[in-house]
Amino acid sequence: MDRTLAADLARLPELLDATRGAAADALATLDARPVVPAAGKPHDPEPLPEHATGTDAALAAFRDRWEPRLSASAGPRYLGFVTGGATPAALAGDWLTAVHDQNSNSALDGGGQDLERETVGWLRDLFGLTAAHSGTFVSGATMSNTTGLAIAREWLGERLGVSPAEDGAAALGPVRVLSGAPHSSIAKALSVLGLGRNSLVRVPTLPGREAVDPAALERALADTPGPAVVVANAGTVNTVDFDDLRAIEALRERHDFWLHTDAAFGAFAALAPEHAHLVDGLDASDSVCVDLHKWLNVPYDSAVQFTRRRDLQARVFQNSAAYLGPLGAHPDLVHLTPENSHRLRALAAWFTLRAYGRQGHREIVERDITCARALGAALEADPAFTLLAPVRLNVVCFTLAEAPTPERLTALREAVAAEVFVTPTVYGGTAAVRAAFSNWRTTQADVRRAAEALGAAAREIA
Repeated sequence: MDRTLAADLARLPELLDATRGAAADALATLDARPVVPAAGKPHDPEPLPEHATGTDAALAAFRDRWEPRLSASAGPRYLGFVTGGATPAALAGDWLTAVHDQNSNSALDGGGQDLERETVGWLRDLFGLTAAHSGTFVSGATMSNTTGLAIAREWLGERLGVSPAEDGAAALGPVRVLSGAPHSSIAKALSVLGLGRNSLVRVPTLPGREAVDPAALERALADTPGPAVVVANAGTVNTVDFDDLRAIEALRERHDFWLHTDAAFGAFAALAPEHAHLVDGLDASDSVCVDLHKWLNVPYDSAVQFTRRRDLQARVFQNSAAYLGPLGAHPDLVHLTPENSHRLRALAAWFTLRAYGRQGHREIVERDITCARALGAALEADPAFTLLAPVRLNVVCFTLAEAPTPERLTALREAVAAEVFVTPTVYGGTAAVRAAFSNWRTTQADVRRAAEALGAAAREIA
C-alpha cells in the first residue's frame, strides 16, 4: 500500500473529524456568506500531483482554492431553480451512503434494495399514490421523466404489436406526445429515446394560465387516431400551475393514451391540506416524476420514478448477465433504470423521512408556501415590480415594472446575488425572474432580506 495512503488509513478517525469540522464551519456560515460569490478570474487548472500529499493537504487545498467560490445553495436565500438543501438527517444519511458505498442494484447483496423499496413505499404514501404504483430511485427529474417516457414508448409498442426495446423506436412510426407547458427535460428525454423533439405537440393552455386546456387536449387527441402519450404538469416551473388531472383522466373514456405526470416538485402539494386538491387524480397516472433534491431536502442527486407498468419498465431496462439477479415478479433494480451502477440514494431520503415523518415535512412545505406568498405580497406592494402570475404554491414569478429587458433583469440579479439568488425566465413573452422556495431553513426573516435587497437594487438600476 502507498505509504501516504496507509498513513491516512491509520489516521482515518482524525481525518473524518477534520472533515466534520470543515463541514460544520461551512454550514454555520451559510447565513453570512454571499449566496453567490462575485465572479472572479477563473483559476488556471493545476497539474495532477505526481506524488501523494494526503487527505490533510487535499482538504486544505480545497478550503483555500475552491470553497470560497462555491455558492450557498444549501442556504435559505438561494431561491434559484427549485433547490432544496439537506436536512440534518438527510445529511447524516448521505454521509453514511458514502461510508457504506453500496451498489444497491442486485439481490445478491440485497440490503440496499430492501431499504430502497421501504423508502419508495413511504414516498408513495406521502404523495397519495396507491400500491398499484411501483417506484425506483434515479438521479433527478430529467432521468425520472426519461424513464417514465421510455415505459410509455414500450406501451405504444404494445398497442401497435411491436417492441421498441427490441426493434427500435422506428418500429413505432410517427409518435405524438401532447402537453400544455412541458418542462424542457421532456424534449430532452424524447431526443434521448429516439422519439425526437418534433414528436412533442404543444397543446393550448387556459387563458392566462400554464395549465392545459382540456377541450384543446381532446381536440388534439382526436386529430390523429391511435395511441398517444400525454404529459401532464403537476406544478409548472414558472408559476406552479397544475393541469386538471381528473379532467385529463376522463378523456380516457374516448381516447387511448399513456398519462405521464411531471410532478417534480408539485407532488409535495399533497402534504399541505390547503393545497392537496391540486394533485387530486395523480394516482391515475401511468407514470409519475418526483424530484427529491427539491422539496424533500435531500442532497443532490435524488429523484423517484413511479409507474403502474413495472412489467414494461423491466422489458425496457432488463440487463442480462450471469452475475445479475433475475427479472421475476420482483425484478432487481438493475432491470428498472438506465443505470447498472446505482448508489444508495434512498438512504438520505430514508433518514429524513424516518427522522421528521409526514408532519415534519408538511411543516417545511407549508412554511415555504407562506414565505413565497410573503415575498409575492412585498413585491406587489413595491411599484418597482410587477407580479406576472399569482403565487399558487412556492414560486414567485415577477419582473421590473419599467423596461423589463433581459439586460436590466440581469443587472438586477447580479446586484442582489450576494444576498439572494433568483433565476431568469420568460413568461408570456416577457423577460422575468423566478424565486422558488423549497429550502428547509428559509424563514420570514429571509423573505424580508430578499425583498429589501431586490427593492434597493431595482431603485439603483432605475
